[in-house]
Amino acid sequence: MKGAFTGATENRAGAAMQVDGGTLFLDEIGEMPIDMQATLLRFVQTGSIQPVGGSRQERVDVRFVCATNRDPLAEVEAGRFREDLYYRLYVVPIELPPLRHHGKDVQLVARAFLAQFSREERKRFRRFSPEAATLGYPWPGNVRQLQNVVRNVVVLHEGQQVEAAMLPAPLLRAGSHGGQAVSVPMAEPVVPLSPPAMEITPLAEMERQLILAALEQTGQDVPRAASLLEINASTIYRKLQAWRGPKRAAD
Repeated sequence: MKGAFTGATENRAGAAMQVDGGTLFLDEIGEMPIDMQATLLRFVQTGSIQPVGGSRQERVDVRFVCATNRDPLAEVEAGRFREDLYYRLYVVPIELPPLRHHGKDVQLVARAFLAQFSREERKRFRRFSPEAATLGYPWPGNVRQLQNVVRNVVVLHEGQQVEAAMLPAPLLRAGSHGGQAVSVPMAEPVVPLSPPAMEITPLAEMERQLILAALEQTGQDVPRAASLLEINASTIYRKLQAWRGPKRAAD
């Protein structure tokens, strides 16, 4: 509000007021400081805001869309994200799988970038060679990394076809074995003469052990663990909540 602080020479609508009747996108919400989370929670619960320097609450109608590259439930357990805010916002979860899980779509995206950057740089590139197109690489930087790699090739090289040799050296080294570390055993493994008897474990317990092992291997990254197990991330979230049991009334 005008006069609220030095330099406030006129009334200005904040983000919430500007988007009244529309959608407020909160990117990287997992990075939000805990004290600001309390302010956001009040806004989500009441649908009201009070402008800085204002004397009354004002109602706004806002749809919230949030994004984070962290596991929200793990952040709650670590005390970095409010549990009440988590359950307020976690209504319709949408998991965006990493680029490496998109199969041949990676080539479609790369060709689109190639056409775009060739126009911008006035180059003649039209396609990727089979070797360059099928290079096994995990793309840890997702679409941004793919975009930068294609731009690098277009800027530094000439031709109509992108050859594998034109790709950045680190990508070639990692792609030569699918981005996975290659280990060679130093000695022949010992093979038992007869297989030991298999210990039978209840299926539910086996499922629990596998999910917890996948979470431990991925550093509690639920989407990555779900990818390893070839299940939906929501399944893991549901199982974790069930294993914790209902909250006590005192909580």
